[in-house]
Amino acid sequence: MRQRKGMSRILIVEDEQAIAELEKDYLELSGFEVVMENNGTAGLKRALAEEFELIILDLMLPGMDGFEVCKKIRAVKDIPILMVSAKKDDIDKIRGLGLGADDYITKPFSASELVARVKAHLARYERLTGSNTNRNTVIEIRGLKIDKTARRVFLNGEEKIFTTKEFDLLTFLAENPNHVYSKEELFREIWNMESLGDIATVTVHIKKIREKIEVNTAKPQYIETIWGVGYRFKM
Repeated sequence: MRQRKGMSRILIVEDEQAIAELEKDYLELSGFEVVMENNGTAGLKRALAEEFELIILDLMLPGMDGFEVCKKIRAVKDIPILMVSAKKDDIDKIRGLGLGADDYITKPFSASELVARVKAHLARYERLTGSNTNRNTVIEIRGLKIDKTARRVFLNGEEKIFTTKEFDLLTFLAENPNHVYSKEELFREIWNMESLGDIATVTVHIKKIREKIEVNTAKPQYIETIWGVGYRFKM
């Protein structure tokens, strides 16, 4: 099937055929082109060889598990990755997000919820990588340089590699210094979803950002925790 102009292409890596087919049907009804793979090794090979706008990645896969697939994809591509699992353990969620997944959805879930999340992630990714990025905008604060046009981050001249959502979150906070945002506000702003998903995602992404830009994560000089309220970027 050839991709029609303007149609977003999605890769589903899922070993349960019935679930993969259901996801594919609903996404195609919503106007997406969908490609499926049923094991981690084949999914990774296809993800790296072809162009996709978003990847739906199951956690428990034959050949190579979703964590490893996510890690290898994220090393070379910054497209949205939605991780899917039957596991409800927070440690799996945190590990998946820490490896670069943009979101995490637990089985069983409704088809409408999956489509809503896919659309939200694609819309935000397209806005941030499309026409709005043609302005040559650079934010520089105490050795931290955020190049919005190139979507690159430097600390004292050394480039730090950020995932899409990490970059979005850091940029938003840096553009609104000294303003305290709750996790709920940041989740709505960065993930563009009000009731879907898990705000623990925000905590995980803040942790990953601090590991990349803070000399001492216990005493951050950029992103400060306001206990019981949220976070703020210190000027």
